[in-house]
Amino acid sequence: MAPSGVILLLLLLPVAAAGVTPGSCSGCGPLSLPILAGLMAADAVVSLLIIAVVFVCACPRHRPPLEDDKVYINMLGRG
Repeated sequence: MAPSGVILLLLLLPVAAAGVTPGSCSGCGPLSLPILAGLMAADAVVSLLIIAVVFVCACPRHRPPLEDDKVYINMLGRG
């Protein structure tokens, strides 16, 4: 569940965006297609990198069991 502060921020975002005048900054126009495609590609690469790191860290490592070097006298099949 999202905290109430995040929900409040998302609800107030359109109000804040409506208060910005269209010509208030120089060079703030729609992005060109190559820049937009580059941003989307970079976002996809970073997302895949994050997923790969999480997968590598979450995968169980195949370690040899620590008990193989012990000799069990009273256990059948282990000694």
